[in-house]
Amino acid sequence: MTPLFEARDLCKNYGGIKALSLPSFFMGKGELVVLAGRNGSGKSTLLRLLAFLEKPSSGTLRYYGNATEPRKEITLLLQDAYLLKETVMHNVTLGLRLRGEKHGLLQRFTDAMQAVGFSDPMAMADRPQYKLSGGEKQRVALAARIILKPSVLLLDEPTAHVDADSEKTILSSIAHILASGTSVVCATHDAGLFSSFSARTVWLKTAP
Repeated sequence: MTPLFEARDLCKNYGGIKALSLPSFFMGKGELVVLAGRNGSGKSTLLRLLAFLEKPSSGTLRYYGNATEPRKEITLLLQDAYLLKETVMHNVTLGLRLRGEKHGLLQRFTDAMQAVGFSDPMAMADRPQYKLSGGEKQRVALAARIILKPSVLLLDEPTAHVDADSEKTILSSIAHILASGTSVVCATHDAGLFSSFSARTVWLKTAP
């Protein structure tokens, strides 16, 4: 079976400084891969490469055996969730509207919001971004990715800077996403967060 991702001798340099050096990496469809390691080990860099937002300095990275850039199939949620100064509804549905997908928008909004733990999505729909807590912003940003129904979801420290309740909800949301068939790669400082998941942990080391 062709791997979802396969990389060989993957390196990324910024201004002569090596940010990532990874001899090999692979991932199967429907898998949860946890990227663990210290600051500077290249977790965020690898996520950007997997999202095809950047190109490697050397080495190869293939998606389903091809060196193409399937950006519509892959979405990335950064550690610091960025939301527009608009309503929750506007933020969550923006990606769909930019793609011209307006059919069933309200139902897709409701499904995505419920998937990240909002029991009454319409009560949140008109709430402006500035009235959301840190945990709510992270969950709304996650809903904005889920609504796109990506084949691959890349998460960079999704539980950073949130309270214990939000952390629990986000982890439950990740389980829901995996059950829907989406493959997930998650960078974290605490691999123990995923001890209850069927996950494979890839430990990254600081590039020499």
